[in-house]
Amino acid sequence: MATILLMVIYMAFIGLGLPDSLFGAAWPAIYTEYGLPFSFGSFVTVLSFFGTTISSLCSAKVINRFGTNRVTAFSTALTAVALLGMSFTGSFLPMCLCALPLGLGAGAIDTALNNYVALHYSATQMSFLHCFYGVGISVSPYILSLVLNGEAGWRGGYRIAVMIQAVIASVLFCSLPLWKKVHGKESGGEEPEVKALPLKEIVRIPGVKVMWSLFICSCTIECTCGSWGSTFLVEHKGLPAEQAAGIITFYYVGIAVGRFLSGVVATKLHSWAIVKIGQVVMGLALILLCLPVGGSLAGVALFLVGLGNGPLFPNFNYLTPENFGEELSPSVIGTQMAVASIAIMTTPVLCSILGQMLGMGIFPVYLLLFFVLMVVTMCRARSVFAKTYNKTRIR
Repeated sequence: MATILLMVIYMAFIGLGLPDSLFGAAWPAIYTEYGLPFSFGSFVTVLSFFGTTISSLCSAKVINRFGTNRVTAFSTALTAVALLGMSFTGSFLPMCLCALPLGLGAGAIDTALNNYVALHYSATQMSFLHCFYGVGISVSPYILSLVLNGEAGWRGGYRIAVMIQAVIASVLFCSLPLWKKVHGKESGGEEPEVKALPLKEIVRIPGVKVMWSLFICSCTIECTCGSWGSTFLVEHKGLPAEQAAGIITFYYVGIAVGRFLSGVVATKLHSWAIVKIGQVVMGLALILLCLPVGGSLAGVALFLVGLGNGPLFPNFNYLTPENFGEELSPSVIGTQMAVASIAIMTTPVLCSILGQMLGMGIFPVYLLLFFVLMVVTMCRARSVFAKTYNKTRIR
């Protein structure tokens, strides 16, 4: 039963990943159809991640009230409805309005399942969880590359994603009784109470701000690549939109492969060690991306960025109970998801503004700056989390 439940959770994370790459890959076709500057895509992403931030900050209380199982099922259904609404929009404003419920649903899924897996499963299973997220974000641009030039266009890609989300939501609703049978007390009103601390108390916990900074850097790189990678290839490298959508698929495949490999080596290496290896790969990839290479090599560099950065997010999450204790884990993870969402809301927007002003050649330089900040923060993490950080040796 525990294995079946884990498969259901993995499926939910495929559903979480589907919308996250869909908009970025489709945006070159959308802004061309609507006659908009490409930087306007930031309005949609900001609204989406504003919803994610709100639901992440409220997650501890919501999970206490309704249970992880119900929160996940209803939130997946909400994302399907939001995507369906986007596919029928005829102008930019309705698309922006649909982005808010999309974010609300995604934030609830992300926080609830990250905390649940961190508490009930191993580091390997946490990495595999995010590997399935990588599967979800890889599927969307691939679907779009197949239908973008067809009669349905980008709307057809969105509607295919809606059908996949609907299937996942149905499975989640059918599996509601399974959660209680496997780990017990997983329905609303019966789940063990957790400390739902106010933000002002969470900020005072040693190490919280260090982890926030690491999440900000990793998520900035991940989501800036996802949001503007296709636009970079179109505007700076001169590739057609459908080819750019196909190439950006390899970036998301890199994330999935990185998380899969992280899960494989998690039995031998501590999470901090996996993080450091990922950073080395990502740093080399970003240097390659900054060089004046063609579209194909830029695609290879983006794949390697995904490969290196992919393991960071799940391992940062898995470290939360270890760094802060199981009792504080839900509250801390909620703020980590919120901070990550704020970074995703703001930093890709800044990249788009700079790209509109200076050209999309600024894209790889922008990513490299956040990578340098991440490396500096890791030096601080070594002293703050000395007890867990020193476990980075091979077991």
